[in-house]
Amino acid sequence: MRSPEIVLKNLEEKTKDKSYRFERLYRNLYNPEFYLLAYQKIATSEGSMTVGVDGETLDGMSMARITRIIQSVKDHSYQPNPVRRTYIAKKNSNKKRPLGIPSTDDKLIQEVVRMLLEAIYEPNFSDYSHGFRPNRSCHTCLGQIKRMFTGTKWFVEGDIKGCFDNIDHHILIKIIRRRINDESFIELLWKFLRAGYLESWEYNTTYSGTPQGSGVSPLLANVYLSELDIFIEKMKKGFDRQESYRKPQKAYSQIGGLLSYWKKKLKTAKDEANEVEICKAEKRIKELNAKLRVTPCYEALDSNFKKIQYTRYADDFVIGVIGSKADSEEIKKRVGIFLKEELNLELSDEKTKITHSAELIRFLGYDISVSRSKDCMRDKNGNLKRAWYGQIKLYVPKEKWFNKLLDYKAMYIKKCKNGQELWKPTYRGKFINMPDAQIVSQFNAEIRGIYNYYRLAGNVSVLDKFYRIMKASLYKTFGCKYRTTYKHICKKYKRNGEFVVKYKTKGGMKEIMFYHDGFRKNGKPAPDFVDTLPPHRRYPKKNSLINRLQAGECELCGKKTDEIIMHHVRKLKELNGTTLWEQKMLDIRRKSLAVCPDCFKTIKTQV
Repeated sequence: MRSPEIVLKNLEEKTKDKSYRFERLYRNLYNPEFYLLAYQKIATSEGSMTVGVDGETLDGMSMARITRIIQSVKDHSYQPNPVRRTYIAKKNSNKKRPLGIPSTDDKLIQEVVRMLLEAIYEPNFSDYSHGFRPNRSCHTCLGQIKRMFTGTKWFVEGDIKGCFDNIDHHILIKIIRRRINDESFIELLWKFLRAGYLESWEYNTTYSGTPQGSGVSPLLANVYLSELDIFIEKMKKGFDRQESYRKPQKAYSQIGGLLSYWKKKLKTAKDEANEVEICKAEKRIKELNAKLRVTPCYEALDSNFKKIQYTRYADDFVIGVIGSKADSEEIKKRVGIFLKEELNLELSDEKTKITHSAELIRFLGYDISVSRSKDCMRDKNGNLKRAWYGQIKLYVPKEKWFNKLLDYKAMYIKKCKNGQELWKPTYRGKFINMPDAQIVSQFNAEIRGIYNYYRLAGNVSVLDKFYRIMKASLYKTFGCKYRTTYKHICKKYKRNGEFVVKYKTKGGMKEIMFYHDGFRKNGKPAPDFVDTLPPHRRYPKKNSLINRLQAGECELCGKKTDEIIMHHVRKLKELNGTTLWEQKMLDIRRKSLAVCPDCFKTIKTQV
């Protein structure tokens, strides 16, 4: 069978022809190499050892297990298990969000399907779409707003009500049929969509929505919502209006004309060496320049200049309108009608708003507005220009870092008699039993996490307030752990003004330093870990996990065998090294162990 790399590359080449329909996709599900790549992807996720409704996890993975899955796909007897539904709390809300946990075998097949669909659809997705896509994130979405929404007059904040739960299965399959002509593959997608879920051990059928908790769900949602992207791109072409020459407004032209007149008078006065006229002309030019800098060049509502810009992250989108409020209301209405009639979705009335660009809107956790600053700076030619007027400004909302401090329990609020509030740092009790280095590492991770996300903001330096409270909380946590004072903690751990903890490793003594790199604005997208997707590889290749599975040698007893079984554990720190296999996993520092069937049976009896 062909390697997955060649298959995916061929699919991606053919998808450039938008009239091409893909056939015989289903046969790729017979290729064991695809399942091995799916296995290595799933093994790196935190939920790989979460039990599904069948009671199975990734533990016990083997080529025999993959062969059994392929056989069920070949004879079409494969039927996905219903997902096990659980609920997780929403941030800053009493509501809970449903979360589906699929079975491991279903995860493997869905990952293979996801790779195939991604090769077909990803190259043709809109540049305005950023959610759940490789090499894209919240930061690329915000960066696009900053680059393209300059001069926006109105924001249309869009939010689709219960988007992922209300995706119409028939419409989704209809969209997929435009590119895929393989009924076996379509039948498999129907099985995923109708698999249902178990809640309190009661089966529930799914009549709408994408497969909950599955790896293929975000991609199917993007396939569905790409119809919205196409609609808005077409609407943009019909709405945008820009003449080749945009005429300045009358008041601006008049001031410009007077400025030219006085500059000529100044030149004449200098030629004649008339000091009185020179002073008079320079004074007048200064006044006119000041007046010109505060006068808008163009009319606020210019019927000959209209534009819309658009960007989307998952089911949240924002449209920037250069035009009137009536134009914005019409755009909102047209988008709502399209979603209702074509995609059977509904805009949320509460969250879909029309906001003037001078006010703040909240998108992806940032506050966004358009600057009205008339401050000037000199360009490369030495001319003064209003460099910031009309530019997009990104801000860190105060409640974001403030609520983080409360969530971390790093501070409490003390009420004064005069009604004022005092923010008091406090120790974090759940960290007291951790090793010193782990405490510092946890604090550092929390500080870097919020900074990496808000590094694009113009006021990111306000996180220094967050940092000072976190630093005080760190000192108090160490003080509580060792039952001592702030002074003694400083004496023990501070070195050259920085908080440093030493810890012992196999390679000798090492040290970890409390975060001290500051909070400077950084316009580049943060590393991939800020987004929900792992780093993307255009064509995935085998890693050491697959090589160990196919090596044919037990890592515990050294016996040669044709049947290797992979034993997985959730966390290495849960192992105490009392058995031979635990010692081996701790020595090689891996959460997986390739063993023969006999050793695997022994391990299962000792777990």
